[in-house]
Amino acid sequence: MTNKPPSAGGFFPRNFQIHPPAYTPDYKSSIARSPKLALVSIGNGISEIAGPVFGHEELGSTDNDLIQNYSAKGQSPIGERIIVYGRLMDERGKGIEGALIEIWQANSAGRYRHTKDKYIGPLDPNFGGCGRTITGEDGQYEFRTIKPGPYPWPNGINDWRPSHIHFSLFGPGFSQRLITQMYFEGDPLIKICPIVNTIPDKEAIELLIARLDMANTIPMDTLAYEFNLVLRGSRSTMFENRPEGN
Repeated sequence: MTNKPPSAGGFFPRNFQIHPPAYTPDYKSSIARSPKLALVSIGNGISEIAGPVFGHEELGSTDNDLIQNYSAKGQSPIGERIIVYGRLMDERGKGIEGALIEIWQANSAGRYRHTKDKYIGPLDPNFGGCGRTITGEDGQYEFRTIKPGPYPWPNGINDWRPSHIHFSLFGPGFSQRLITQMYFEGDPLIKICPIVNTIPDKEAIELLIARLDMANTIPMDTLAYEFNLVLRGSRSTMFENRPEGN
């Protein structure tokens, strides 16, 4: 891995036909968060397309290993051990090197290590629920973690979030601090999740679902899931905080 800055240019516009509208009443949080005025398109300047650059020496040796990075010596978190891996790519399919990827998630009981999470699921003393890594030369990344559990949330009378992992990306430009969620293949809660159902395009939803990859499991130890991310362009992964483009 090197610390050289990745190439950057003007960013492709977002395809509004596959991304959710800002105002979707079935997802209650969107009512207060959606803009009330028409969006304004602003061109890319040097401040949007340049930097930041992250050095791999800034990360700890277990930052991308959520099984180890919070657990006590000789201990490990409770739950299904998994590897999540993939590539971060641009519109051309070219891997993006040197991008910072951060993740956070609930534990196997569906509870976050956060003061505002009051769900009755127990906290795991050996699981912090967050990690980070920097993409390699071909945009590759990898995390080792515990599969998060589903949990109820006060959107409707009986709404549950599917098992998911939050991804935060710092791409080649400052305007590319993007956030999304990764779901798991075969989860029946995906199709009834009010957040997922704000996405009008079924193919876009499929891009948010990690695929079980038995070829990359560790026998008798860890299952593997592949989740690739497209950072910009009409085939980009759906991101929550950049409806105007990425």
